[in-house]
Amino acid sequence: MDCLFCKIANKEIPSKKVYEDEFCYAFEDIAPAAPVHILFIPKEHISGMGGITPENSAVVSKIFEAISRVAGDMGLDGGYRVVSNCGADAGQTVFHLHFHLLAGKPLGGMCSIGG
Repeated sequence: MDCLFCKIANKEIPSKKVYEDEFCYAFEDIAPAAPVHILFIPKEHISGMGGITPENSAVVSKIFEAISRVAGDMGLDGGYRVVSNCGADAGQTVFHLHFHLLAGKPLGGMCSIGG
């Protein structure tokens, strides 16, 4: 499999690790959109939100537990945003399920939809 995030999780490609457990791996985004921009990925390959099944869905709760823990450890008391893009039309560029943790500045409202 030629998946960038699988290679990062397997440490075949270097990253700035923030968190790791048996289910997920978190690392700093190389093109941050906020002062804090961390990606959380499952260690097992799931293509995206559309690839979540009853058999693999427990990993999503583990990732959200990790996000909560990291946010708490980092003192993100002012708030943070968690985003997951699903599919090319939504801006997904790496087809491995991942969640962006964004914080460190006021993020404003959500982008407008439609147009």
